[in-house]
Amino acid sequence: MENFTAYNPTTLHFGKDVLRALGPTINRFGKKVLLVYGQGSIKKSGLYDEIMTYLNAIGAEVSEYGGIRSNPVIEDVDAAAAIGREKSVDVILAVGGGSVIDSAKVIAAAIPADVPAWNFFVRRAMIRCAVPVVAVLTLAATGSEMNQFAVVSNHEAEVKNSIGSPLLFPKHSFLDPQLTVTVPRNYTAYGITDIIAHALEAYFGKGEEATLTDRFVFDIIKEVMEYGPQLLDDLTNYELRAKIMFAATMALNGMTMYGRASGEWGVHSIGHILSLLYDVPHGASLSIVYPAWLKLQKERLPERISQLGRNIFGTGDVDKTITMFEEFFRRIGSPVRISEAVGEKADPDEIFRVMGSNKAATYVHKLDQDDYREIIRLMM
Repeated sequence: MENFTAYNPTTLHFGKDVLRALGPTINRFGKKVLLVYGQGSIKKSGLYDEIMTYLNAIGAEVSEYGGIRSNPVIEDVDAAAAIGREKSVDVILAVGGGSVIDSAKVIAAAIPADVPAWNFFVRRAMIRCAVPVVAVLTLAATGSEMNQFAVVSNHEAEVKNSIGSPLLFPKHSFLDPQLTVTVPRNYTAYGITDIIAHALEAYFGKGEEATLTDRFVFDIIKEVMEYGPQLLDDLTNYELRAKIMFAATMALNGMTMYGRASGEWGVHSIGHILSLLYDVPHGASLSIVYPAWLKLQKERLPERISQLGRNIFGTGDVDKTITMFEEFFRRIGSPVRISEAVGEKADPDEIFRVMGSNKAATYVHKLDQDDYREIIRLMM
């Protein structure tokens, strides 16, 4: 087991009607609020009006930035940060899924730095302070509500990249499973895929002797594989929504990394290429990449994959383990081939080129140019 430091300062409010504490929580940080949200679903659902009721009750001065995309882009971050600086905001309230919360984290760093936000991603600027972020989660998937990381795309540079800093942990996150019942079936499935992928990225990282942490991974995956399909057949079931929401948070709040030197994250980096080029939803990109990645690695990591199979599926057979993951993704309606997600417009040469320029999958289990070609073939 590797040495590790456990640190997570986010206060998590989980359960029915936890939003009743939102106003007093925001009030701890100040009255000037930058409300950040997505493409408008919070207005259709009535959540926007509920949020404004709580903010008005504390006399908050609210500025807004709406329209964050499901694959967030740096232009929105810079535009929102400009509003935040102009209004001298005290706190950012992010209402939405991981894309909104990720964007809010970068906005929080960009406001006081007064630099283009992409500077953080290319190491031209350091995160030295950040506006406090409070999150209200509406989509169970990324775990951004309880971690220090953010991912944003820069289409001009053809890069989708991540940053992280202890300063980017949300101060408070509100998780009411009731807020996820309007998430459609396909995005609920993509969220389930994302949870599994996060657990696997930790499992295949450096530090294979973290046996208890491995068990955390196995049980998170088994939890979503058991209750995820049930949820997809009963989308308004509160208890099932709660189980998946809790699993999503636990999969990427640091717990699955205790005793490891690092995660793998190569699969995510390849998935980012598909999102960058073809706007493939994040979770859908991961169900495409993971089976292909496992097939590529099956002769390099047979013991690790075999152990995974024994604990998840009751089989140590490597090929069967990979097949069962692929079949599960198919069963819940998440794509397992690029063609299923984008049709015929996918260009293997374009994917190869952008994988190379982004140095995709060059982390723990490094892929070379020949591996790129092979994994693209397996994904097609």
